[in-house]
Amino acid sequence: MTTPTDLIAQVARNVERLTTNVGYVIQGKPEVIHNAVVCMLAEGHLLLEDVPGTGKTSLARALATSLSISWNRIQFTPDLLPSDVSGVSIYNQATNEFEFKPGPIFANIVLGDEINRASPKTQSALLEVMEEGTLSNDGVVYPMPRPFMVVATQNPIDMEGTYVLPEAQLDRFLMKLTVGYPDTEAEIAVLRTQKMGSTVEQLLPVLSAGDVNSMIESVRAVEVAPAIEQYIVSIAAATRTLSELRLGVSPRGSLALLRAARAHAASVGRTYVVPEDVKQMAPVVLAHRVILQPDAELQGRTGIELITRALQSVPVPRGADA
Repeated sequence: MTTPTDLIAQVARNVERLTTNVGYVIQGKPEVIHNAVVCMLAEGHLLLEDVPGTGKTSLARALATSLSISWNRIQFTPDLLPSDVSGVSIYNQATNEFEFKPGPIFANIVLGDEINRASPKTQSALLEVMEEGTLSNDGVVYPMPRPFMVVATQNPIDMEGTYVLPEAQLDRFLMKLTVGYPDTEAEIAVLRTQKMGSTVEQLLPVLSAGDVNSMIESVRAVEVAPAIEQYIVSIAAATRTLSELRLGVSPRGSLALLRAARAHAASVGRTYVVPEDVKQMAPVVLAHRVILQPDAELQGRTGIELITRALQSVPVPRGADA
């Protein structure tokens, strides 16, 4: 008989296989890769933000290629239309009826490259899909395949030709990660592996869609003590009292942090959440959900800095119930 402990142990082994496979292409970024996998296990969507050339698109492609699932890439441009993402209804003269032709959003993993280059109208086409996992067209609701994950990349908002993502859409992303520049040794490894032809195209899948869905189901069984729930709510409440923030973390943010903490616990082989899971996930899950006051932005404050301050102000639960 398979026990919950056995199932979580299998999740941890699969996470190790997946992160190792992606690591063949993305050098020197094990934490970023691990967080991306955790995001998938939590059934969340991922936003990768950084300057061009740091490996955002390669990370998304490596993750998709490492899984035997369907994936599509959407290159967001200023002239991209919402129907180019969701699909379009075409009149069939043979049947005298309109037929819906699904767009590239219908895949297990959707890579939205440079999402902030599209107009706000096109960006908003993703709102229902990312929140509900469905798409409505002409009164018909179409479900997305499972698993379903949007991995979007964007350049910093001060780059020319970009649009700021609406707060409502930012809130749909479970995590926002920054890849960052590699250190010297990692960059040398990048040159060496690329010289030897080690690219995304050469990666082989290590997990199937069934494996991913089983992992997601196992994550849902991870236990969360009442003290941990109180800890998460207290962190969210602390952000709402910071004078540097115009908008703190919403209840959706609290739910996102809970999901991410459970997935993180399972990824390291634990059947229950501990405060360290919450503390480790809070910056990448909550920082993009807060809005800073204008004067705080002028002073160079960041969302991660303020989330860290909120974490430090909340007592860590102790005892057997945590």
